[in-house]
Amino acid sequence: MFSGSYTALVTPFKNNKVDFDAFEKLIEMQIAGGITGIIPCGTTGESATLSHEEHDKVIEMAVKFAKKRIKVIAGTGSNSTAEAIRLSKHAEEVGCDAVLLVSPYYNKPTQQGLYLHFKAIADSLKIPVILYNIQGRTAVNIEPSTVKRLNDDCKNIVAIKEASGSLDQMSQIRLLCPDLCMLCGDDSLTLPLMAIGGKGVISVLSNIVPKDVSGLVNAMLNEDFNKARELHFKLFHLVKMMFIETNPIPVKTAMGMMCLCSDELRLPMCEMQKANREKLADALKAYGLIK
Repeated sequence: MFSGSYTALVTPFKNNKVDFDAFEKLIEMQIAGGITGIIPCGTTGESATLSHEEHDKVIEMAVKFAKKRIKVIAGTGSNSTAEAIRLSKHAEEVGCDAVLLVSPYYNKPTQQGLYLHFKAIADSLKIPVILYNIQGRTAVNIEPSTVKRLNDDCKNIVAIKEASGSLDQMSQIRLLCPDLCMLCGDDSLTLPLMAIGGKGVISVLSNIVPKDVSGLVNAMLNEDFNKARELHFKLFHLVKMMFIETNPIPVKTAMGMMCLCSDELRLPMCEMQKANREKLADALKAYGLIK
């Protein structure tokens, strides 16, 4: 249902307000690049610093601008179950195709707490739910056994964005939940995850090179492994530059250099260090994205 390439879309700002003109242009760029869908209000979209009103508006406008040409999966996770339910119901009401739920951060729930949290949200919705596992940001791993419980008990939990960085864990999930659509949460692991049965990627990198990211995913889905491997190595250095500082600092800086949108960030995200900015510029030049 959700195989393909998805972009964890940045939220462009202008004078500390969401720049919806730039946002629409970014969505058009994703569509032109062959991307399957977009995720507004995820980590890359700086959801943690959006007000509730801004969060709702960004999701509404993403649906409006996409015009059903690509899927819109709203980032609606929270460390408050009630808040996640509210955000998710809003996404459902405005026409999103699914919601992406990051595991609760800071409060460090047990595996039972994770199960009850995700089940409560899923039970409140009719649209599909995608779990998002990223222990590096949330402090808690969604264990494969918990993923299986949720997959068994909640029919609308249909996919997981796996960003644990562990192919062993991904393999365990694949064995326990063969019908669950697994999407890669680390750009550098898209090819190996798809080699063990993953169905695509939720990508940071596709903000700037959607055509090549979608090309890699499509090549793997079509079992054109030579082409996929070629694109993997073509993209590899650029991927590393996207994480030379905390996401989304590098990708937004790159988008500013490419004149796609402002590189404005909201605190506590801050301007990229000069030395890293120079390395990023060199990588963009080598790829042919800037002169």
